[in-house]
Amino acid sequence: MGVVVSLEERPREPGIEDLVALVASDMERVNATILSRTGSEVTMIPEVANHLISSGGKRLRPMLTLATAGLCGYEGDGHLKLAASVEFMHTATLLHDDVVDQSDMRRGKLAARMVWGNEASVLVGDFLLGQAFKMMVEVGSLTCLDILSTAAAVIAEGEVMQLSAAKDTETTEDAYLAVIRSKTAALFAAACEVGPVLANRSKGEAAACRSYGMNLGVAFQLIDDALDYGGTSAKLGKNVGDDFREGKITLPVVLSFRRGSATERAFLKRTLERGEINEGDLEEAQAIMRRHRALEDTVERARHYGAMARDALELFPASPWKKALGSVVDFCVNRAH
Repeated sequence: MGVVVSLEERPREPGIEDLVALVASDMERVNATILSRTGSEVTMIPEVANHLISSGGKRLRPMLTLATAGLCGYEGDGHLKLAASVEFMHTATLLHDDVVDQSDMRRGKLAARMVWGNEASVLVGDFLLGQAFKMMVEVGSLTCLDILSTAAAVIAEGEVMQLSAAKDTETTEDAYLAVIRSKTAALFAAACEVGPVLANRSKGEAAACRSYGMNLGVAFQLIDDALDYGGTSAKLGKNVGDDFREGKITLPVVLSFRRGSATERAFLKRTLERGEINEGDLEEAQAIMRRHRALEDTVERARHYGAMARDALELFPASPWKKALGSVVDFCVNRAH
């Protein structure tokens, strides 16, 4: 992480090699589309966009669009533009997120806002969303346009939900899960659903792919939450403890607050609600989480959602696509180790 790589030479992550191999030729075309659609006579636009797009992300969401199209036997090329649209939507949300969260790092390098400023990050994110919708229209599927545009609205709702719950240590687990279903899992779900829709498969198969994506997305975010307190900077691509310093209420915090003593709750209120963070407070937060098994239980919940994602695939017959999508579940959950 942190090394700038070309779009054609992406590092292979353990656990998703099968998926990467299956979609390799399609991803070359998706990457070419991404590069061409970030072009603009306004030189700052491709500079800001490519700063993040070329910074070593796994491209997991667009690969899922390609894979579910393959799983369902799609033979056209509309999935290429939809995959590029999904990646643009994801990149736009990251640009916007870093401004809202005042993050300094993204994927192991300076966040775009630290190089070009908040205004440029927000506006280039808007440009990418515009390009994403343009490509969706070009594909010509009103249903796919509906799925992805609805996801864009839901993601924004999730961001606002998170903002309204920010620094509230009394957030419930249900309320937190509602945030991540909207903020993170909605794009996974939409990315997976458009594949069978393009292939004109049954509503049942489209719903199964959507369920796979939704549960995978929840599992993915829960592992991210755990890694922020128990991972490494190299694995995260950002600083360990960023969620803590930003006062984010994630599931390890929710569980620790619910299970903690009066003294521990007072500590979490001081650091997360009031932002009064002193030397050694991150280590104390990690110790509280260890005492109450908050990280282990967050990972256990992620495994539960991963199992539901895998179950959703059972509707489909055995194939290399199904096997690769099953391996993605393992990859997402096993990042915690």
